[in-house]
Amino acid sequence: MTDYHALSTFIWQIAELLRGTYRPPQYERVMLPLTVLRRFDCVLQPTKKAVLAEYKRRQNTLKGEALDSVLNKIAGERFHNHFSLDFVALKGDPENIAQHLQDYINGFSENVQKIFERFEFTNEIQKMADDNILYLVVAKFCDVDLHPETVGNYEMGLLFEDLIRRFNEAANETAGDHFTPRDVIELMVDVLFGPDDDVLTTAGKVFKLLDPTCGTGGMLSEAQRHLHDMHQDNKLWVFGQDYNARAYAVAASDLLMKGNENSAIRYGDSLIEDQYPRSDDLTGGQFDYFLANPPFGVDWKRQQPRIVKEYNSTEGRFKAGLPRINDGSLLFLQHIISKFMPYVPEQKQFGSRLAVVFNGWPLFTGGAGSGESEIRKWIIERDWLDAIIALPEQMFYNTNINTYVWVVSNRKEVHRQGRVQLIDARGRWKPMRRSLGNKRREMGDDDIASVVCEYGNFEETETSKIFDNSDFGYNRVPIERPLRLLYQMDAERKSQFLDALPHLTDDVQAIDRDLGREPRTSWYDFDRLMTELLLRRGRRWKANERKLFREVFAERDTQAEGVIRDMRRKRQGDNRIYGQFPAKKPDFIVEYEPDTQLRDAENVELKQHVAAYVEANVLRHVEDAWADRPNIRSAYEINFNRYFYKYAKPRTLEDIDQDLQRAEKQYLALLRPAELEEFHKEIMQLLGEVAG
Repeated sequence: MTDYHALSTFIWQIAELLRGTYRPPQYERVMLPLTVLRRFDCVLQPTKKAVLAEYKRRQNTLKGEALDSVLNKIAGERFHNHFSLDFVALKGDPENIAQHLQDYINGFSENVQKIFERFEFTNEIQKMADDNILYLVVAKFCDVDLHPETVGNYEMGLLFEDLIRRFNEAANETAGDHFTPRDVIELMVDVLFGPDDDVLTTAGKVFKLLDPTCGTGGMLSEAQRHLHDMHQDNKLWVFGQDYNARAYAVAASDLLMKGNENSAIRYGDSLIEDQYPRSDDLTGGQFDYFLANPPFGVDWKRQQPRIVKEYNSTEGRFKAGLPRINDGSLLFLQHIISKFMPYVPEQKQFGSRLAVVFNGWPLFTGGAGSGESEIRKWIIERDWLDAIIALPEQMFYNTNINTYVWVVSNRKEVHRQGRVQLIDARGRWKPMRRSLGNKRREMGDDDIASVVCEYGNFEETETSKIFDNSDFGYNRVPIERPLRLLYQMDAERKSQFLDALPHLTDDVQAIDRDLGREPRTSWYDFDRLMTELLLRRGRRWKANERKLFREVFAERDTQAEGVIRDMRRKRQGDNRIYGQFPAKKPDFIVEYEPDTQLRDAENVELKQHVAAYVEANVLRHVEDAWADRPNIRSAYEINFNRYFYKYAKPRTLEDIDQDLQRAEKQYLALLRPAELEEFHKEIMQLLGEVAG
């Protein structure tokens, strides 16, 4: 097989012919569709003459799908081309090459023509023709041998990936939006299929797999290759969807070239244009397996109205919650879970498994009650989260951030039920001989195998930790303290209040006269006396008038009594810890109005009793505090670093001092400026350690 990297370099050199007419970020508009065309041409070459002969015989009697079906059968593929010229022959007529190339594309079966509509290649043909470079580019592409015997399907996938990476680097765009590195895919596929080895190695099985953010289809290809290696008689029907037109076109082209008549790649945004609904005849909207690499940190403002509408519907996919607007990762997760097969073995429904790669945000972003926490809670409390694998840094083409593979399933093995495995694979990598964008590290076969074995063994090791589902949960407990108000009547406050509500002058004069100006430490008692006074006068103030009166005539005072919100007879279940304080009156309790300025909160692990925690950790420090039971919210987060933190003992001052002395001697002994500068940096670093 030909080295795909050498082919990619050759095609990139052809792309340099476009300079001037196109900027480097625009090269992909031409090079990707031409690469696909050349691949199709090489695949169809052995049957080209037979297809042309059949086309001449049938063109007047068959049309549309009927004609396509007959010619596809002759071609031995799911597509054909019935134009009289092949790709190489196009360069035989330089003057008319633009028309011939367009006719060549129009000579394909309808499914290929739809793909090229997404490439929007017609405009590019005319643009190159106008600038007199079309012939040069096509002629050069005739020298690219993409015959399947020269470039296998696997290598062809790698070639597409390398080209897209180059084009996106030139554009400073996110190549990772369109494909995932092969080593990451291999790990995800191995973990996804691992527990099902017995089933996958049984002949005659058919499975369905979906990637709702398939990009150029790399995950689908690797999954098929993996299953084929396990048993050649098994079938994996793969389905994909993507919103990027060119990535979709590449993936759809690749699928056509490989056959896969029961598979499909469809165009559209999975969040708002689900192409695999329950009514879909081919899939029924449910799948056995899922692979996905949703775009990292991409907002969903554009989709917000439709997503919110679906969230509010009874049958919506996003019923668990909506994450913050600047990251839609957990929306994709809910979309996928909505397509899980039910786990009902007696009805031969055996559930689904998913491997998806996220950045760190979905693990811990959002506190109690937030959309992110509610989604994590929804998944973990249903026992769907199986494992999370932390990947090495610098693994992706377009980012250096930490990434994690989530394994989610509604059919966890018995010994894994109620538990979650965390695997730290951040140290399992090898440096790449040549960086590809931001990708400077890769996982070798041995690294991948060690992670897969660790997942399969399900044992505690230095890099594998096993937790109960509830270990990731906590209760967010609001802690309140009484509002303490001191009543004080004086001329200045009186004037301020009456300036706002002059119609209450007579009532305020009566309050001043009958209740006096002595400070009162119990607002509850004063308020009761004032209410009785107003009733005797036949007066009843509005709520906003009483509110303003308190704002003007009362002030916070730590020595004042708490403002009583309610006083009632004691009931079963009342608890001082939850704010039901004993009243002076026997068998009665009081509840205080909370002071919002003193409000706090405690995170209490789910396995710990809230009342016991508050009594031990709050009341012994703040005697008048209580837990606001109605507003306690449970939440879930996974702080990966906390579970795998390793304490590194700092170097001693003596060791640092010795290094300083050694560096100083070398510094003084050197004469060359470059070396002096290097040792100066070393000394400054050591001095920084001492300061730290």
